[in-house]
Amino acid sequence: MIEIKRITAKADIKKFVKFQQELYQDNTYYVPPIVNDEMSNFDPEKNQVFKNADCWLFLAYKGKKIVGRIAAIINYVEINEQKKSKMRFGWLDMIDDIEVTKALLDKVHQIGKEKELEFVEGPVGFSNMDKAGLLIKGFEELSTMITWYNAPYYKEHLEQLGYEKAAEWVEFKFKPPNPIPEKINKFADIIGRRYKLKTLKFKSTKEILPYVDDMFDLLNKTYSQLVTFVPIQQYQIDLYKEKYLPFINPDFLELVVDEKGKLIGFAITMPSFSKALQKANGKLFPLGFLHLLKAKKKNDRAAFYLIGIDPEYQGKGVTAMMFRNVTQNFIDYGITLCETNPELEDNLAVQASWKNYDPILHKRRRTYRKDIS
Repeated sequence: MIEIKRITAKADIKKFVKFQQELYQDNTYYVPPIVNDEMSNFDPEKNQVFKNADCWLFLAYKGKKIVGRIAAIINYVEINEQKKSKMRFGWLDMIDDIEVTKALLDKVHQIGKEKELEFVEGPVGFSNMDKAGLLIKGFEELSTMITWYNAPYYKEHLEQLGYEKAAEWVEFKFKPPNPIPEKINKFADIIGRRYKLKTLKFKSTKEILPYVDDMFDLLNKTYSQLVTFVPIQQYQIDLYKEKYLPFINPDFLELVVDEKGKLIGFAITMPSFSKALQKANGKLFPLGFLHLLKAKKKNDRAAFYLIGIDPEYQGKGVTAMMFRNVTQNFIDYGITLCETNPELEDNLAVQASWKNYDPILHKRRRTYRKDIS
C-alpha cells in the first residue's frame, strides 16, 4: 500500500532531500546537491521566494520505506501578474513504480483543484532561476549542479499518466578551439569598433558585485518573450549573490559595455563542480569545501551558466566579443570540454552562439503538463 504524507518538520525535509541521493547512490552520472543548501530552498526564513509562492512537500511511503517525493508549488507572480493559471511540481523522484508516481502527482492536482487552477506543469522549481525539466536524453552524461538528474522511467511514467510536452530544453557540449580561430578574432574586433563596445575584466569577486543587479536586469530583458519566463525578483537576485557568487572565478566572467559604460551583454562560465560535488556527497564539511575549492582553481571541464544580451544588440555579433575572451580563458586554464546551460529548443538565437564550436547536442530535458479536471 502506498501512503502519501505531507511533511513540514525539519527532520522530514532532510529525508525529502536525501531520498534522491539514496535513490541514485550507485549512479556515476548523478551529482548530489549540498544537503543544507537544498534544505534552505524550503525554509521561508532563508528563501524569500515564499513572499510570492507557496509550497507543499510530500513523501511517498511503502510501509516504513520512503519510495518517492514531490513538491507542489504555486508562484503567485506567474498567476496574478502573468495570468497563467498554473500549478507547479518539482523535486519529483520515485522508484520505478507508476502507482507511486500517480499517487504523488494526484496530490499536486488536488491542491491545484482546490486553488481553482487550470493545469499542472513540471518538473520546475519556484522560478526560472531554479532547476527545471525532466531529463529525456543524456542519461549517460555527467549531470551538472544546476540541473536535475533522473532515470529514463520518469518520462515513461508521466506519458502513461496522460502528461504532454510543455517545454523542452537542449544542452550542448564542445571542445574549445585552441588556438582561437583568426576569423573569430577579426570579427570580435570589428564588432567592438562598429558599436563602440569593450569588455571588462575583473580580479576578484568583490569587483563583480556592482554589476550583479544590472546582469539580472539584462536577463529579464533577454528572456522576457520566452513562454516559460517569470520576471526575476530583487530578493531572488540577493539570494543568488549569496549562493553562487563565491563559485565564480573572475577570469570566467565576461561583461560587455557600451561607450557610456552601460552593460549590454554578459556571459558567466564556471569550472565544472560536478565531480567535486560527487566527492563531497552532499556535505561541505569536513572535506567537501576543499573539493569545491580545488575544482574552482584546477579543472579540465567548464560550463556556461548564464548569458544575457540586450535585445537591442541581439544578432549583432556581441557574443563574438565575449566568447573570444572566454575561449582564451579556457585555453589558459587547460579546459578541454565545455557544456552549455539548458536552452529552450526554440531559442535559436542563443544556440547560434555555438555554431563555430562544432557542438554536440548531448542532453534534452522537458517539462510536462496536464489539465486539472
